[in-house]
Amino acid sequence: MCHTHWTRPLAMAGLGVLLAIAGAPGAALAGVQLQPHRAVYDLGLTDSAEATGMTAVRGRMVYEFTGNACEGYSVAFRFVTQVADEGGNSRVTDLQTSSFEEPAGKSFQFVSKTFVNQQLSEETQGRAERVDGGIDIDVKKPKENQVALKRKVLFPTEHLVTMLRQAQEGETIFVADLFDGSETGEKVYETTAVIGPRREGTGDVGRDDAAAVGEIGASAHWPVTISYFDESKGDGGERTPIYQLSFLLYDNGVSRRLVLDYGDFELRGNLVEMTRMQTSECDQ
Repeated sequence: MCHTHWTRPLAMAGLGVLLAIAGAPGAALAGVQLQPHRAVYDLGLTDSAEATGMTAVRGRMVYEFTGNACEGYSVAFRFVTQVADEGGNSRVTDLQTSSFEEPAGKSFQFVSKTFVNQQLSEETQGRAERVDGGIDIDVKKPKENQVALKRKVLFPTEHLVTMLRQAQEGETIFVADLFDGSETGEKVYETTAVIGPRREGTGDVGRDDAAAVGEIGASAHWPVTISYFDESKGDGGERTPIYQLSFLLYDNGVSRRLVLDYGDFELRGNLVEMTRMQTSECDQ
């Protein structure tokens, strides 16, 4: 199994959760106030996971976003993992991404680099812009290409904000197409989110760090599971998701208690550090 096959989706988070959190001014953020922050997660196999070909996985994920609702938000993300296989070999993968999303989802810029054992393995760079109800994608790397999608596709911030609004309104299912610049910079994922009942306060700490959980604040939160589907696989019959992400989503955009399920193995992400960053006001 290609190692980047399961590290890359953690950088996508149309999860709408870990990455590319961005805001939009005015009505687009009605009822949603996102908290700029830096979050650190320790990652490893779940207790019940049976990882094909893997004997051990350990890693760390660092996610940070800054900005404000009027100017847009910048996101920096790094995910480093070390995987040991049954043959005694070890591989270190370092995935680094950065993105900027304009207010109201006008455009989305993305850069992603993957290093394997400190050698650059993959690089993606491009920009997508909202045009006439669809998006135009201009990819610079790994190779120059232009793609026009003539349908409604959400950028990561739109996905997150819309999902939070759906949760606040008591909706339990949220379906949307998502573009986040992953893989070759042209891929769109079909997503289905199942939103559980609203819970008040921070909730049970579980395996997360108590101090880090305390920094989130006593916000309302929802258990969420998002399934990601590859649209290129067709729509005949019942489809199996590429992967599923489960987590607790707070009304300020922070997430914890992560579980990424690929079917043949699962990764858990425990929140170990949480730092609230200053919220800059918009100039009115």
